[in-house]
Amino acid sequence: MLLSLPFVTLALPAPASAHFQEIVPSADVLPDGGTVTLDLVFTHPVEGGPVMDMARPARVGVLAGGRQTDLTDALAARPVEGKGAWTLSHTLAEPGAAIFFVEPQPYWEPAEGKFIVHYAKVVVDGFASGEGWDARVGLPVEIQPLTRPTGLWTGNLFTGVVLKDGKPVPFAEIEIEFINDGTVTPPNDAFVTQVIKADANGTFSYAMPRAGWWGFAALVEADKEVTSPEGKPVPVELGGLIWVKATDMSTATSGK
Repeated sequence: MLLSLPFVTLALPAPASAHFQEIVPSADVLPDGGTVTLDLVFTHPVEGGPVMDMARPARVGVLAGGRQTDLTDALAARPVEGKGAWTLSHTLAEPGAAIFFVEPQPYWEPAEGKFIVHYAKVVVDGFASGEGWDARVGLPVEIQPLTRPTGLWTGNLFTGVVLKDGKPVPFAEIEIEFINDGTVTPPNDAFVTQVIKADANGTFSYAMPRAGWWGFAALVEADKEVTSPEGKPVPVELGGLIWVKATDMSTATSGK
């Protein structure tokens, strides 16, 4: 049976480019608690674009202290390059990890002939507690970190396990990109998106070679096809993303 989904029609990006749903906070650790701001943009991070038009998310929330809080009403439009993007702020008043997540609207990618739904999350550590960072949100596809995803140095090995419906996905493919500030020019397209595979237990590792925000996108195919705008059955790419920040020791030591 074919499913009917709402969709967003996008302008065609370069077919070789990987799409990344960003949910990036103003800090990965709030040592004194306080307010964190998160920006939600759908883009190609290493290449700095093109930015894709992001419809208002179906759901945005935070998991903290074992409780989920819906933050969808807190979203405010914040266009980037004239395309739909979003922002929100949330105050961390208690110690512990706050796991922010977004369920975007499905969108139609005509260049690839499929719908794409990427569930993304990021961990912000309130009061530098170091607690609660491995809790599962319960997204259809999700990366559960096995390395604490906050307070990481450049070069640290980040390890996670890819889950679909709560079960490990053997040999899942993971695409990796960093948010480029324009100071890195990849030698060619092969360097834009790093690609690795999980092992038989759905576990993967990657050493982040540069400071900044890194996105890990585990990609799987949905169990059911849906109907395209042309009325044809097409596959749905489900993504489980997690964003992780690496910090240079030299920068931290100098206090910059």
